[in-house]
Amino acid sequence: MILYIAEKPSLARAIASALPTPQKKHDGYILLPNGDCVTWCIGHLLELAEPHDYGPQYKQWNLDHLPIVPAEWQWKAKSNTKKQLSVVKKLIKEAKQIVHAGDPDREGQLLVDEVLHFAKVPKRKLEQTQRLLINDLTVAAVKKALNTLRSNQEFAALSRSALARSRADWLYGINLTRAYTVKGRQAGYNGVLSVGRVQTPILGLVVQRDKERENFVSKAFYQVIAHLETNTLPFQAKWQPSEACAPYQDEEGRVLSRPLAENVAKRITNKPGHVKQYDKKPKQQSAPLPYNLSALQIDAAKAFSMTAQKVLDVCQALYERHQMITYPRSDCRYLPTEQFKQAKTIIDQLKTLALPFSAAAQEANPATRSKAWNDKQVGAHHAIIPTSQTGSFSKLNNDEQKVFELIARQYLIQFMPVHKYLATKILIEIEGGNFVAQGITVTELGWKHLMPKSKKEDTELPILVVGQQIHCQKGEVLDKETTPPEAFTDATLLAAMTGISRFVSDKEIKAILKETDGLGTEATRAGILELLFKRSFLTRQGKQIHATPTGRALIEALPNSTTVPDMTAKWESMLNDISLNKQSYQSFMHELDQALRNLIHSAREGSMSQFASLPKTSSTPKKKRTYTRKSKRSSKAKPTT
Repeated sequence: MILYIAEKPSLARAIASALPTPQKKHDGYILLPNGDCVTWCIGHLLELAEPHDYGPQYKQWNLDHLPIVPAEWQWKAKSNTKKQLSVVKKLIKEAKQIVHAGDPDREGQLLVDEVLHFAKVPKRKLEQTQRLLINDLTVAAVKKALNTLRSNQEFAALSRSALARSRADWLYGINLTRAYTVKGRQAGYNGVLSVGRVQTPILGLVVQRDKERENFVSKAFYQVIAHLETNTLPFQAKWQPSEACAPYQDEEGRVLSRPLAENVAKRITNKPGHVKQYDKKPKQQSAPLPYNLSALQIDAAKAFSMTAQKVLDVCQALYERHQMITYPRSDCRYLPTEQFKQAKTIIDQLKTLALPFSAAAQEANPATRSKAWNDKQVGAHHAIIPTSQTGSFSKLNNDEQKVFELIARQYLIQFMPVHKYLATKILIEIEGGNFVAQGITVTELGWKHLMPKSKKEDTELPILVVGQQIHCQKGEVLDKETTPPEAFTDATLLAAMTGISRFVSDKEIKAILKETDGLGTEATRAGILELLFKRSFLTRQGKQIHATPTGRALIEALPNSTTVPDMTAKWESMLNDISLNKQSYQSFMHELDQALRNLIHSAREGSMSQFASLPKTSSTPKKKRTYTRKSKRSSKAKPTT
């Protein structure tokens, strides 16, 4: 008997639909006519044991017990899925061949692997286990995947990485949450102060941004604009201060002296100027790559003010219920060259839909191949794109339609011409001072024909020659003021998580992180943000995201290393290296263990005076996990990293 173990019931049904009929549905599995079976997990059927499972003394939250580091890690069955676990274990024992059909990502790999090891599958059967990778739930795509099974051993490193992440989150979350909750209680605060390997640095980013905004002192600066006349077209140019003006500028080159600016404006008024440099170069811009989940969440937040969790929920519906998009939890923005064969079918289907950009979409040429098709950049899954199954389009609700349109547009622009324009730069000398004008003239919209019209219009400049004399009608001083950094929004906070290197102070770590995926994973980032709101560490004010007094007090009480992304970002990089067989599980866990012991020592010695002034709460510490585990691996899973 061949046993297919899917990650969830919807995936199991998709697999069964591509296999021979007639089929019999049983409690927890589907029986095929040849005796093979398709069964499923319901997200994680197992979870890491709680502290009290390792010893009854850990039922009490006590600083003297910390750190809690299991000598031998234990799994235990989840209470609400024990029945299905029994079904899967029984079928595993009877099977001659096992096919692992978890989702094509790190967590999906571990989800089924942990069941196989918990069921004590013999070594030989484990070595023969095959891997089924499905990115598209349409019947044709599933059949194709069934014909290209791979050895599950190829993905052992991916599983080790997920295991290391899971255990790291357990160790970090359990120990530091207990430590700071106990310390908070001693200071008079009775709530649970959860600390997470990823969630706490994210909270730290928001607290730091809030402080920067509160402490920001606006200062005036000045720009000088030359209003220039030619025989054809008037235009404006901006003054470029010389080195002699440095004493009157700030570190960013802004002029802080109004008398200086007024003097320049007066000197150039009604004076001749000469063209020192004139460049007009043709340039082009390729279409942006198709979406991964984070890029999609960022664009949906900008366009529709959708939260990251909302976008993930919608994507799950488009993938599982409507089968209109490929696997949504992808961290990849590239496509396999094999997929290019399906392009014409998908484009033809999209052209029939009532999309806002349907007229421009008719120009999409299936023969055009963008840089998105790159096998070297594709791992277990590829970018999120539409499938050829668009029959449910009219049944989509408003949010589903909005997100699908974003995905469809991002796919269609891969088949549009490049965007072409002329970039003009003019350098003019007036009374010994340099003035610069820059302009852009679009010559071919290309893929931007499908995009919303930009508020920024073309800046057309006259055609000039070097040495040509022009007239400055007047100089004008513009009064400007520096502005505080923008408060975080869903879009910008997600962008910060994915581009975390920008917020890392250590230059060596910053260099490493520029090539990694940032903090958290595509599947967990939305849940991490939601968790910070649920725990009342973050709050929304319109589109803005701010830290609450409790969130700020926690960051102020914690050691700096836990509140900035450097340490966690480095660990994320190490986890990525484990998945690529470039780093060992043991070295990662050893480094984490040493850091954890130092952090527990800091907790014992630290002050919690920040919590004395907070409102008292009646809640008491609950024995909850504080590490990343997807309870259902569905769109409603709530990671707690």
